[in-house]
Amino acid sequence: MTDSSVRIVSLIPSGTEILAALGLTDAIVGRSHECDYPPEIQDRPVCTQARINSNASSNEIHDKVNNLLQSALSIYQIKTDVLKELQPTHIVTQDQCDVCAVSLKDVEEAVATITDSSPQIISLQPNVLQDVWEDIQRVANVFEVDSLQLIENLEARVKIVDQKTKGLSQTENLPTVACIEWTDPLMVAANWIPELVTEAGGQPLFSTTGQPSTSLKWETLISSNPDIIIFMPCGFDLNRTRQEAQLLSQSPEWQKLHASQTGRVYITDGNSYFNRPGPRLVDSIEILAEILHPEIFQYGYKQEAWELL
Repeated sequence: MTDSSVRIVSLIPSGTEILAALGLTDAIVGRSHECDYPPEIQDRPVCTQARINSNASSNEIHDKVNNLLQSALSIYQIKTDVLKELQPTHIVTQDQCDVCAVSLKDVEEAVATITDSSPQIISLQPNVLQDVWEDIQRVANVFEVDSLQLIENLEARVKIVDQKTKGLSQTENLPTVACIEWTDPLMVAANWIPELVTEAGGQPLFSTTGQPSTSLKWETLISSNPDIIIFMPCGFDLNRTRQEAQLLSQSPEWQKLHASQTGRVYITDGNSYFNRPGPRLVDSIEILAEILHPEIFQYGYKQEAWELL
């Protein structure tokens, strides 16, 4: 068990989930405004706030994010007064995406204001699944806890999906899959997502494993005519994702898409699963497997993590 003098502030949801999976929930004294899992974390003081209104339209959010980044301003603010009060020994953050959470630079600047303590900053930077295992290992090493069983369990679950999909026919018969990360402007999910789709027995379109998400021309989506379209907007739950997807699906061109005509357009809770590079990326692979190959996989995620549009 970790030393009772350890006081962790986690400023990224995936970091919070990694800590919890390693049995370190009790050591977490503060969290970001987006850290909501596991549920018992929600009574911890909140150390960040957003400069954008997440209820605005997708296009307004996109513009606001771009304006802030171009002004060299962060999208999130750290509540340095709360941080001072908490006196953390460790801060878990990320250096992967300025849109996803507080930037490393902001954390370093905030830490400089806490004169009484010099917390150790643990910065996660995952781009692919292997990076997530390494992040788990790194966090475990810092706090001197065992990660072997956790990583072995996660890898075993991935292997089960992988072995079942390996038995499917050759690549040309695997469904082509478009994963939509944002609707206005249209963007495709990348980083670890193409890898997850491949593991689940699909052919990812438009993006490369380990590369950042990119914008997608509407015409390209139409002309590529994917077998399956999955919405997983960054930061949106199932209800908000349904609203976003319905706006896009109102186009006459949309109705002609193969995925639309065959009833293979899906919405997911991207905020809880696909957008968080922590232990629940394995749940995300299982969700994809269930969506892509319902004849093989039935994990029971339907209605809770994904639905048909």
